[in-house]
Amino acid sequence: MKLALLGCGTVGSEVVRLMRTRGEELAARVGEPVEIVGIAVRRIDRDRSHLPVDRSMFTTDALGLVKRDDVDIVVEVAGGIEPARTWITTALGQGKSVVTANKALLAEDGPTLAAAAKSGGADLYYEAAAAAAIPLMRPLRESLHGDTINRVLGIVNGTTNYILSKMTQTGASFEEALAEATELGYAEADPSADVDNFDAAAKAALIASLAFHTHVNLEDVHREGLRPGNASTGESTRGVSAADIASAAAEGRVVKPLCIATREADGVSVRVHPAMIPASHPLANVNGAYNAVFVEAESAGRLMFYGAGAGGTETASAVLGDIVAVARNKRGGITAFPPEAAYQDLPVKPIGEARTRYHVSLDVVDEPGVLARVAATFAHHGVSLATVHQSGRSDDAQLVVVTHTAADKQLSDTVEELSRLTSVHQVTSVMRVEGE
Repeated sequence: MKLALLGCGTVGSEVVRLMRTRGEELAARVGEPVEIVGIAVRRIDRDRSHLPVDRSMFTTDALGLVKRDDVDIVVEVAGGIEPARTWITTALGQGKSVVTANKALLAEDGPTLAAAAKSGGADLYYEAAAAAAIPLMRPLRESLHGDTINRVLGIVNGTTNYILSKMTQTGASFEEALAEATELGYAEADPSADVDNFDAAAKAALIASLAFHTHVNLEDVHREGLRPGNASTGESTRGVSAADIASAAAEGRVVKPLCIATREADGVSVRVHPAMIPASHPLANVNGAYNAVFVEAESAGRLMFYGAGAGGTETASAVLGDIVAVARNKRGGITAFPPEAAYQDLPVKPIGEARTRYHVSLDVVDEPGVLARVAATFAHHGVSLATVHQSGRSDDAQLVVVTHTAADKQLSDTVEELSRLTSVHQVTSVMRVEGE
């Protein structure tokens, strides 16, 4: 079985290494040897002497490699939208099975790839596209295919989880925790994809599409990051501060970067944002760069998938699992996953209709009647209060309010009106409360 590898960075290099060191085991599992016959790279002159392959195997002509008659399987780990989309659709159109870790492309243009797979009678596998080594995609596509999934709740980005874990454990600011994450290699020099939750949003779109059998685009996912003000997109987000972490701890909660996808009577809701969860919740103890995902199904109940959500070796492990699966299918003359996964075509609901609880902090004037005016504002928009805590601070005070369940639009309207009250200096924090 002949394989073309597109991309030879951190993940691609590990794929090469693992295929060489585990070659006999892979051959036994497939039923015949699987051999890399070419590796497409951006720079042919880069030193790759550490890899156990001949220099002649490298090429900058990725499309030419894909079109080779002797290639049976194409593995794409280069990332990006184009030219990866062209490479993958070309391979699938020629009946060559594809294994990819490209979550951004799958989230943006999954139906196009599925149509190409159907047209070419080829497999498209992508276990490594979300949660790296954690087996999540295949259970959603295969093991739970006879069940109805109602909710997926989890941590799907190791960088943001590391940052919030460090803030919780040490009292560090967001900037300090990000600097440490960057130094340790968890965050890139430009951390936007992680801390502004673009990476998590792409994974959420992919997870929701599989869980609910409907196509969810990247732009359908409501996204809020960890740092204030994603100016590049024009959105307003309050981010996460050390004060938020401390406030959560005082109430027996922790702040985690959550992916939440829910099936509802009239559609699906998909969002990624930081949120408070009870310290007793299983996700509260998922720390560092680890990921964990809860899947709630009607018959199977609650299932939890936990493990390393990033890393070259971990991601390559998932890629190799897919290679074995598609190679077996090719050997048996079958394709495993027809593209009717999106048959339901459910609408994605706007964030204003999403319902949860909220933690709201306000700096207010410390005078009689302030609490009554604040409570009346919440009541005016139909938001019921669960708890209210007030602490004095010279001539000012801080109010911390936790609401009962309300629609996001109700809470947004409440906050807007609160910010106009003369007795409210500032709404300092608004954070959702999940898992209760």
